[in-house]
Amino acid sequence: MKIGVLIPALDPDERLQKLVRQLQQRPGWMRPLVIVDDGTSAAKQRIFAALEHEFGSSVHIIHHGTNRGKGNALKTGFAYFESMPQAVAGIATLDADGQHTAADLCRCIERFTEDPSQLVIGVRNFAKNVPLRSRFGNILTEKIVQLLTGNHISDTQTGLRVIPSAYAYQLLQLGDSRFEFELDMLLAAKDHGVRITEVPITTIYLQGNSSSHFRIIRDSIAIYSRFLKFAASGIISYLIDIALFAALLFLFNSNTANAVLLATIIARLVSAVANYLLNRHVVFGRGDVQTFLRYVGLWIVQTLCSGYGTGFITSLLVPNGPLVLVTVIKMLWDLVLFFISYQIQKRFVFRGANE
Repeated sequence: MKIGVLIPALDPDERLQKLVRQLQQRPGWMRPLVIVDDGTSAAKQRIFAALEHEFGSSVHIIHHGTNRGKGNALKTGFAYFESMPQAVAGIATLDADGQHTAADLCRCIERFTEDPSQLVIGVRNFAKNVPLRSRFGNILTEKIVQLLTGNHISDTQTGLRVIPSAYAYQLLQLGDSRFEFELDMLLAAKDHGVRITEVPITTIYLQGNSSSHFRIIRDSIAIYSRFLKFAASGIISYLIDIALFAALLFLFNSNTANAVLLATIIARLVSAVANYLLNRHVVFGRGDVQTFLRYVGLWIVQTLCSGYGTGFITSLLVPNGPLVLVTVIKMLWDLVLFFISYQIQKRFVFRGANE
């Protein structure tokens, strides 16, 4: 079983040479070794020249003329492996800055060989002395991923992975080009039937992780963009729904179950059109006729749950309460339905459309 090794690199130093020497001492099935130079400056090109001089054709280096981002560097490597006449069972990726060791990579590959359909990730221990920006960013991402997908991934930002080659080639269709690509790889795994397995690795941060090219503000926004876009889509639709619901209830001048249900249906119909268009074109970026029909089915169920749920809670808690209180109850109940809706849309409604 051959495993390709892929290292994206931007302005590397001698640590990359040390890592390559370690890898070259490993068994021959861990071949070929591909390094993608993602727009390294002229001053650091000497590192790649030294690698070519020392290892010759056993190390294949692909150069990007300009920096395209880590996601594009990984995709360039995936495309290279896909074009090879001799197939590889998986593609192992690791960073060029000395944070990953050949021994840890071998442990991940050993786990991968037990089931070549799984995605194996090397996870660090964040209970140790880890730089604040790395610890905070990983914990935040872990909680968001767990909240919105139900998956518990203890190290969402690790670059040490062994990816089934079939899945890696599917990832070439992802539009993300920088650090968000690695997060989307994890998020999309369940949609493609790929199980994620974790292997503990050594936690190494050299000089406070100063060699990292992660841009805290810009790359964090990019990583969380899908969540932010879905939340924004939901908020816009939510405001349309609540405003129209309150206006209709005021117009009906009644808080009976029938009035609440009718106001809910009309308000939800208008907000649903806005929500579908936003999710179709902005959040998930895909959709077809089947997607639309699934969305309509979800909308009907969610509307009935919202209307009857709001009416039931109102009759149970404040049967003769003011209309404004009914609106508040609806807001809280719909917030619960919002999180349920995200799960259903991601896993069922927009799953695999146009792929």
